[in-house]
Amino acid sequence: MTDYDRQIEQQIPRLRRYARALTGERSAADDLVQDTLERAWNKFHLWRRGSDLRAWLFTIMHNVFVNQVRSRSRQNAESLDHEAYSVAVRETQSDALEIRDLDTALRRLPDEQREVLLLVGLEQLAYGEAARVLGIPIGTVMSRLSRGRARLHALLSGGGAISSLKVVK
Repeated sequence: MTDYDRQIEQQIPRLRRYARALTGERSAADDLVQDTLERAWNKFHLWRRGSDLRAWLFTIMHNVFVNQVRSRSRQNAESLDHEAYSVAVRETQSDALEIRDLDTALRRLPDEQREVLLLVGLEQLAYGEAARVLGIPIGTVMSRLSRGRARLHALLSGGGAISSLKVVK
């Protein structure tokens, strides 16, 4: 096993966590991680030594995920896997309910806001790293994060109605 293989192997738990949060389904997340790793090994020659391997892998995962979503929307195929999203929970029932509510609220966010929230909040990427992963300007990361946090807070506090921008002519 090469040093590169070991470095990638160390990132697999983070990739799985992010994939589960993106897809909401265990099997889809495993497929996404596998596709990401396959593409990373095939495109290893494109990785710049000394750059952040984690950010590079997340960029690949983001691109694979976006391609899969676009492909599914074109095919209008329904998922046959109705497995519930399971999360490791502590022993108390209230914790399980809070996690369920958080997961439900995250699912209600637009993909763009959820991706930024997960990269910055869960994976603890810096704004610049998240911008590189998603291929968007850092200002866009900041605005999506702000809107996502506000929307998530509103959803979790029971205020499901969130004001949206209106077109003014």
